[in-house]
Amino acid sequence: MAETTITNSSTLREINVEVPADVVSRETESVITKFQKMARLPGFRKGKVPATVVRQRFAEDIKTEVVEHLIPRYFRQETEKQGLHPVSQPRVTDLHLHDGEPLKFKASFEILPDFEVQGYQDIKVEHPDVAVSDEEIEKTLAQLREQNASYTAIEDRPIHDGDFAQVAFKGTPQGDGEGQQPVSMDDVMVEVGGTNTIPEFTENLRGANAGDERTFVVKYADDFSDQRLAGKSFDYWVKVSSVKQKHLPELNDDFAKELGAEFTSIDDVKKRIREGMEGEKKHQAEHEAKDKLVDELVKLNPIEVPDAMVEHQIDTRLERGLRALAAQGMKAEDMRKMDFTRLRAGQKDSAKKEVQVALLLEKIADKENISTTDEDVEKEIQIMAAQAQQPADTVRARLTQDGSLDRIRHRIRNEKTLDFLFSRSA
Repeated sequence: MAETTITNSSTLREINVEVPADVVSRETESVITKFQKMARLPGFRKGKVPATVVRQRFAEDIKTEVVEHLIPRYFRQETEKQGLHPVSQPRVTDLHLHDGEPLKFKASFEILPDFEVQGYQDIKVEHPDVAVSDEEIEKTLAQLREQNASYTAIEDRPIHDGDFAQVAFKGTPQGDGEGQQPVSMDDVMVEVGGTNTIPEFTENLRGANAGDERTFVVKYADDFSDQRLAGKSFDYWVKVSSVKQKHLPELNDDFAKELGAEFTSIDDVKKRIREGMEGEKKHQAEHEAKDKLVDELVKLNPIEVPDAMVEHQIDTRLERGLRALAAQGMKAEDMRKMDFTRLRAGQKDSAKKEVQVALLLEKIADKENISTTDEDVEKEIQIMAAQAQQPADTVRARLTQDGSLDRIRHRIRNEKTLDFLFSRSA
């Protein structure tokens, strides 16, 4: 017997469950029998302890085991009878268990919200032009020339603007430097008069010869790009090892062939650059448009979502972030020192939105008959296997074992649904 209470929340339900006294009695006798077989008490052989002694000696343990056996079973039965699908573990309160009486308890749990998705057919987002201009191609070619530049030594003359000084330097912070460490390089090329060269380096290296040393002060602006140096003054020692002149390669077919065996002409290079830039532009434009689309979708359908699903999504986001930090070399002991309470709080809004979007996309997929095929899943497995450099069978077995295949199937379905919305949103 169960009574359901509908709360003010569209995702929270409470049921009052009563387990019949005869069921409680049979379960209690079954637990006592098990305890009799296992109990070791002075004065009794194993398995021969009387039921009355077991009942008295292990009263609380028996009660606990009866509750642990019956509550999940009857909670599940009652929710199934009422067509409720919990997405969280129940919180059990008002528990009553007395000899000869029914077991009574209240269970609070979360369910998916019941909603109809509105307005998705009318969402419009801009599909920007992704054409690549000739100027963009020329800019990329110029960068390729810079990357493939050669340098020749200049003998018997001082440094002019446009020359490159090959130097070693050390910069020491003035005063105590507030804990600032010195900066140094053993071998670096400095373009004298270059737009990206610090003016003090240009002024002090101009006119120098190979073998010369210079000392000078650099006062970094407060908004200097490197925050370690911004607003600070450094005493620099610089030694010029050689003076060099830069030579850019000619934009011709020979240059194209040096870039890779797949190129036979400079036109091949331009074509590859155009294709790559168009692909990157298209990907970026589609990503931004889809972000705006889901923002509008959530705005039109501000559904309430279960806290349990939000917490699970926070777990997923944090796990992904920690894996990234580990890949970058962060040590486990340093991770343990992180303020996870603050990190979880900072992830909550984004996690809630991700859950909302996932539920909305699933509802749209149902309405539009969008599904995930076995071929879709297999393609994803092949990609994952290539990234992990493992056999596809190994990846498939692992995903099957840890239950990830269903999550992958849902993710692919949502991605296909978002593609569907994007294609009709122009």
